[in-house]
Amino acid sequence: MKLLNKFTENDKNANWLIIVAALGYFVDIYDLVLFGIVRQPSLIDLGITSSYDLQHIGAKLLNLQMLGMLFGGIFWGVLGDKKGRLNVLFGSIITYSIANLLNAGIDKVTFMDPIKAYEILRFIAGFGLAGELGVGITLVSESMSKESRGYGTMIVAGVGISGAIFANIVHKITNEHWQTVYFVGGILGFLLLLLRIGVYESKMFTSLKKIGAKQGDFLSLFKTKKILIKYFSIILVAVPVWYVVGILMIFAPELAKFMGMKTLPTGGDAIMYCYIGITLGDFASGYLSQIMRSRKKAMLYFLLSTIFFTFCYFLFAFKSLFLFYLISTLIGFSTGYWAVFVTTSAELFGTNIRATVATTAPNFVRGFVVLITGLYLYLNSFVNQIQSAIIVGVVVYTIGLIALYFLEETFNKDLNYTEEI
Repeated sequence: MKLLNKFTENDKNANWLIIVAALGYFVDIYDLVLFGIVRQPSLIDLGITSSYDLQHIGAKLLNLQMLGMLFGGIFWGVLGDKKGRLNVLFGSIITYSIANLLNAGIDKVTFMDPIKAYEILRFIAGFGLAGELGVGITLVSESMSKESRGYGTMIVAGVGISGAIFANIVHKITNEHWQTVYFVGGILGFLLLLLRIGVYESKMFTSLKKIGAKQGDFLSLFKTKKILIKYFSIILVAVPVWYVVGILMIFAPELAKFMGMKTLPTGGDAIMYCYIGITLGDFASGYLSQIMRSRKKAMLYFLLSTIFFTFCYFLFAFKSLFLFYLISTLIGFSTGYWAVFVTTSAELFGTNIRATVATTAPNFVRGFVVLITGLYLYLNSFVNQIQSAIIVGVVVYTIGLIALYFLEETFNKDLNYTEEI
């Protein structure tokens, strides 16, 4: 390891960076959950009416968005380590903003099948969205002291996650006009672009030029057993978060109907209440990791809480709409360890590979939605929807706990070094 020169960013720059990164993640989450909120109304307007097609075509579109994030995570992460964090922020915002503006007019497409066009645009939107969170967290982590950076990333994650709540509010105040919701997402992205102008590049990154360290080598993460375990541990520990969002919330209407609920929850409201919980949970888990001086302990307590409230979801949520949304909120709160996860992903590796890890890790987690929903839909051929969701949950939570066991503790770790790759 080659130590970089010590430095301290001034408070004014760090504070502005936290604000901009938080707003960036806010727009990121707004755009990320849009499809889950408008899945049913948008597909119905495009002529998809059967319950089977709404679920299966919806799952395909969600999977394509998440695949876009997986490939985008690699692209933007490597670019962030090779060319700079700011270049990624500008490029990713432009990409997903244009894609969402085009999504607003998908029902007007005549030169090709609108569903195919929808698939392409959700992939492109996911590809663009992949660059926002990881690079923003990297900039904040590299601009604050090791004692306080957990608070900075906590604010970014907590404020950012609330973008999902705002998305559902916009959906409601526009009378569930899904085209307008997409349009607002695109406009928010371009407004965010203006705020990025006042952000400075990380000094840790600029100092890499002086020492000539090898930067952004994604394949280096697979070269040794030690690095591979460290990398996959941080990815797999957060997969339960997207099991909750990708199965329990997005498919809430279908699961609730099968459980016998008379008044069904909507996907948009389920996601909103879940993200209200996640927003509060992000602040709580981030604060807990600071006062306990341990990222691993904070994640363990929140993961165990997620498992408990998932049991409650299947046992009690169907008894009333109020109870369904209450349990959705509590599950969301429990998955709020996402804030600690993104902090840890930025702390695990050296500056020359940090943006690659911090950007690919959350997007690989999101990419796991493809496997999660695929397994869920496959099992539907053999067991009922509830049993399928439970089986997938058992698999995902077991993997998460094993990954946490192998994960390295990163609290108070000095980030001023490069990885030997």
